[in-house]
Amino acid sequence: MKQAILKLPLLLFLISTIACNNSVEVDQDISANAKVAGAAAVKKVIESFILAEDGSTIKIPAGHFEFETQLIIDNLKDLKIIGAGMDKTFLSFKNLKSGGEGVKVVGKNITLQDFSVLDAPGDGIKTQHCDQIVFRRVNATWTNGDKSKNGTYALYPVQCKNVMIDECSASHSRDAGIYVGQSENVIVKNCTAFGNVAGIEIENCSNVEVFKNKVYDNAGGLLVFNLPNLPMADGFNTKVYDNEIIENNHVNFAVPINETPNGNTVTLIPPGSGVILLAAKNVEIYNNKILNNKTTGVAIANYQITGFPAEAPNWSPYSSDISIHNNEYARPLSPPDLTKDLGKLIAAKNAHGIGKSQDIIYDGFFDKSKGKDVKENPMNICIKEEKLDEMHFTLFDLHGGTDNIKASDDFKPFVCTGSVSTDLEAVKRL
Repeated sequence: MKQAILKLPLLLFLISTIACNNSVEVDQDISANAKVAGAAAVKKVIESFILAEDGSTIKIPAGHFEFETQLIIDNLKDLKIIGAGMDKTFLSFKNLKSGGEGVKVVGKNITLQDFSVLDAPGDGIKTQHCDQIVFRRVNATWTNGDKSKNGTYALYPVQCKNVMIDECSASHSRDAGIYVGQSENVIVKNCTAFGNVAGIEIENCSNVEVFKNKVYDNAGGLLVFNLPNLPMADGFNTKVYDNEIIENNHVNFAVPINETPNGNTVTLIPPGSGVILLAAKNVEIYNNKILNNKTTGVAIANYQITGFPAEAPNWSPYSSDISIHNNEYARPLSPPDLTKDLGKLIAAKNAHGIGKSQDIIYDGFFDKSKGKDVKENPMNICIKEEKLDEMHFTLFDLHGGTDNIKASDDFKPFVCTGSVSTDLEAVKRL
C-alpha cells in the first residue's frame, strides 16, 4: 500500500505550495536559573543510587546535576526517588559516556517524583519489568530542541504492570514523549506532551485509561498501536477521554531505524494527525477536544496501511471494536500534510475535495473471514458524533491498488454505539 500511495498523480499535490508548518519553537533553557551542583553533590546522588536498598528514599535537592554515568535501580522494591520539583531538580545526561537511558529502573512499588531529566542520549527514564511504578510530576526533555539526534522516548515504561503517570511532561523526543509499551493496568493523566514525533503512545497494552492530558505541537498527538512480533501481542481495552489534542502539526523528525522487520513505525505518521489507531482492539475515544490537526482528527487504520509485513503469531493486523463518540472537532484552514504517504492519500483522495483536512478517516481494510463488505461493518467500528453528517468523514477502499483508490463519505454503516470496560482500582491507589 505504501508504494501505491507514493505513485498518486503529481498534479493532485500542487496544493503543497500553500502547505504550512504550525509548529512552535519552545525555549528549552529550562534550568538556566538552577545552581550547578558541584562534584561532591553529583557523587552523592550517584552513591545514593548504588547503595539503595529495599524501602529506601532517595532525595535529590534542588540544582542542576550533570552526570557522566547512568542512574540505575536494579530489582529493588518499595523505593522512592524524590526531587525538589520539576522546575528545581534537573538531572542532565548530556555528558553520558556509556549507556542509553538517563535513569533506568527495575523493581516493584517504585515512585519517581518531582524532578526533570535532560538530554539523555537514549531514553529519558526507562522502567522495565516493574510492578507498581509511579511517575508523578516528572519531566523529561532535550535542551537542544526537537532534533532527530534527540533520544527516543522521554518517559518509557515497558513490560510493566500497574503503571501510574500523573502530572508529567514529555517533550522533544524523536519517537514518543510518553510511551507505554507491552504493559497492563495503566493510567496516563494530567500530563503534557509537546514537540515530539508522537505525543502519547500506547502500544500493545491492555486495560488502559488516558485522560485529562494536553497533547499539542507533535507530529501525531495520541496513538494506540498494536505492532507485530513483540513479546506481548495484541493489547485490548483502552479508554481515551477528556483530553485536549490540539494543533499536532509539527514536522515529523523521526529517523528511520531498520533494526527490526517493522522499521520505525512513527516515521510514517503525517504531521497534523490528532489520534491514530493502528491495529487497535477495543478502544473507546470520547469527550476529547480534537482541534486544528491539519491532516485528520482521528485515523482508524489497519496495519496493511504501513506497507510492512502484516502477519505474526497471536496478532491481528486489523483495528476492531472501536467506539468514537461525543468528541469536539475543528478543522484548520491549512491543507493536509504532503511529506508522508498517508497525508498524500488524505489530501488527494478524500471524499470532500482535494486538499481538504478530515475529521475522521477509516482506511477500509477488514478481515474478510468476518464479512464480505466493509459496509457490513465486520470490524465493529462505531462512530456516533454530533452532526456527523456535517463532518468530513472518509472511508477509503484501497484494495484495488493505485489505479482504483476509492473514497466515500458514507458514514451510515458505522453509526452505532460501543463502550470499553477497564478495571484500574489497584492503579488508582498508587
